[in-house]
Amino acid sequence: MFKVFEDYLSEKISLSPQDFELIQSVAVIKKLRKHQYLLQEGDIWTYKAFVCQGLLRSFRTDDKGVDHIIQFSIENWWAGDIESGSLGHPSKNNIEALEPTTLLLFSSKDFEMLETKIPVFKDFVTALISQSYIASQNRVHDNISMNSEERYSKFLKTYPQIANRVPQHMIASYLGISAETLSRIRKQIQKK
Repeated sequence: MFKVFEDYLSEKISLSPQDFELIQSVAVIKKLRKHQYLLQEGDIWTYKAFVCQGLLRSFRTDDKGVDHIIQFSIENWWAGDIESGSLGHPSKNNIEALEPTTLLLFSSKDFEMLETKIPVFKDFVTALISQSYIASQNRVHDNISMNSEERYSKFLKTYPQIANRVPQHMIASYLGISAETLSRIRKQIQKK
């Protein structure tokens, strides 16, 4: 599974064989069964997680027991809880495998060591965090400025590789709409 991560990094940055050896020496392979949790609310997140294979959902459950999906993570994406990992607070999130999933885990301590010893890796991570922040800002903007149909259409266009792997009620949760509203939108789109 490390080869997946090696290929991913090779597409983004130039690393020496020694850099890859160092990265591999601290990477831990973690396999999750479908519906198994990587993180549960109340736990403290102490890793960086890279998805080699599979699909995760990060979500919060409200006081009424309704799940609100924050993000999906598929192959070559990262997963985790930045707030818990950065501040050491108990997580408000859950991360669940929606398919059998294989990850590479890096302890926060080991990840910091990699950033120190491999400056180009640190630069890459900094750029990745910036991209993630921009994506979050755009998602907030979309949620307050687009109607439900526009958000669904954008989801399909932006994440076609997720749309067919996730149940419709989870897409509705991610979009912040009811499953009934999504069903109505899908019927309207089919009529066009």
